[in-house]
Amino acid sequence: MPRAWYLRVVLFLITAISATLLACTSEPPPGHLNATQLVRGNGPEPDSLDPQRARNVESGNVLRDLYEGLTTVGRDGGPVPGVAKAWRVSANGLRWTFYLRAEARWSNGEAVVAEDFVVAMRRLVDPATASQYAQVVDTFLNASDIINSKKPPSALGVYALNPHTIEIFLSTPTPYLPSLMSHWSVSPVHRPSLEKYGNAFVKSGYIVSNGAYILNSWVQGAQIDINRNKNYWNNKATKIEQVRWLSQADEMSEYKRFRSGELHVTYTVPRGQFEEIQRVYGKQLYLGPQLGSYFYGFNLDREPFKSKQGLRRALSLVIDRERIVKFITRVGELPGNSWVPPGTFNYTSQFLDYAQQPLSARIIEAQVLYKAAGYSKEKPLHFELRYNSGEMHSRVALAVAEMWKKTLGVQVSLVAVDFKVLQQDINARNVDVFRLSWIGDYNDPYTFLQYFKSDFGINTTHFKNDDYDLLLKKAAMTISLETRRAKLEAAEALLMQEHPLIPLYHYVNKHLVSKRVHGWYNNAMNVVYSRELELIND
Repeated sequence: MPRAWYLRVVLFLITAISATLLACTSEPPPGHLNATQLVRGNGPEPDSLDPQRARNVESGNVLRDLYEGLTTVGRDGGPVPGVAKAWRVSANGLRWTFYLRAEARWSNGEAVVAEDFVVAMRRLVDPATASQYAQVVDTFLNASDIINSKKPPSALGVYALNPHTIEIFLSTPTPYLPSLMSHWSVSPVHRPSLEKYGNAFVKSGYIVSNGAYILNSWVQGAQIDINRNKNYWNNKATKIEQVRWLSQADEMSEYKRFRSGELHVTYTVPRGQFEEIQRVYGKQLYLGPQLGSYFYGFNLDREPFKSKQGLRRALSLVIDRERIVKFITRVGELPGNSWVPPGTFNYTSQFLDYAQQPLSARIIEAQVLYKAAGYSKEKPLHFELRYNSGEMHSRVALAVAEMWKKTLGVQVSLVAVDFKVLQQDINARNVDVFRLSWIGDYNDPYTFLQYFKSDFGINTTHFKNDDYDLLLKKAAMTISLETRRAKLEAAEALLMQEHPLIPLYHYVNKHLVSKRVHGWYNNAMNVVYSRELELIND
């Protein structure tokens, strides 16, 4: 057999076998992406895909693709019609009526009706659900009594007047209700699935959803794959057939995947490579303000922080926030001198009273407070700072720990754990000081201030202050927007005095977006629905 002919045969066989192998797998080769699948980064793993039980932002990102509420988040961050095509409110602000689209459908083709929302909202406040978002609807009539097991879930002030009309009765005016109705926790549930499978109704193979996509699979710790829901009421506007949400907590690893062509949209960008990213990717880098705060929380169930407000203040005083955002986070974040982010709609953030003081003067005050609490460089305070793993979190923790040690002599043990473990430790109260963040669920100051309400399920510090709760209650009872604003601002000012937390900085949205992705935009809610995007082939 001639050598040249032999080599051609071998080359042909290798090519044929390679083509066959590629055809037999559903995965594209490394460095390439499926032409019809959008791949989005999603940070740490979602904690649940149950709308009423999910807690973290990563869950919410996926749930917004799977489910649609009465309203959705518009391109400007405000509420726009979702399943509800219109709504109106009574003169006293206590009764809202939402009118549903007759064409709204579940992924199995069944009609989405008002009772699906009623059951979902009752499930949200039902103590048996154990939802940490139950209090998000605490202004609904009878909600607090239901959450505290004083009344049955059926007493919630939400009623289906007919298949396409929902009426919501409130105990206090809630001007932000249309925005709240876009939150994943008040998404509808498919009642037959819930009745048949119980809490397992959201598993792949069981789930019936009403959003633009339906769950295909969830590989724990890796990815969630969703497919286009052909029965979605506005399916004709959906451009992308499949979406993969990648769980990737490490910023640098995610960036590498974007550079190698394995990812269309990143969850964030690594701070250490920010200048390089600006230089290399230019218009593919999207930056914008976000309603989010990064903070350290105190466990107020245990000493020494439980009873020592002065000690909490001292630890906050010596932190150089400007240094953190300039040299560590480095992508335009704002120093965290308030809890409610600046720019929140119809609100003026209340800054720490020492925000404008020179750091040297703040250190002197902190040293006096530290000594008054019974500590000194000879008798230092010891505690543990627990945070979730990640390069940026570690860098911030190291910097803050060094500031505490240098100015006060505090000895801090730094412990990095998986985010789920961190949440479990906080819930079990197995923490001294911990890192968390809070992203606004809707564009209103109450979404931040409610976090520290004594009976709010996600009050991770367990802060309890009667005056604070009363201010929030008075704000909720007024129809006057100006009076409400004044009460909420007074509540934040009190919070900044009490220091149940140390705000460090306010977030900005930061994403790398492939040139193939068309339709991307920024808003303060950091919400971009996959159904609004389009993939353009190279």
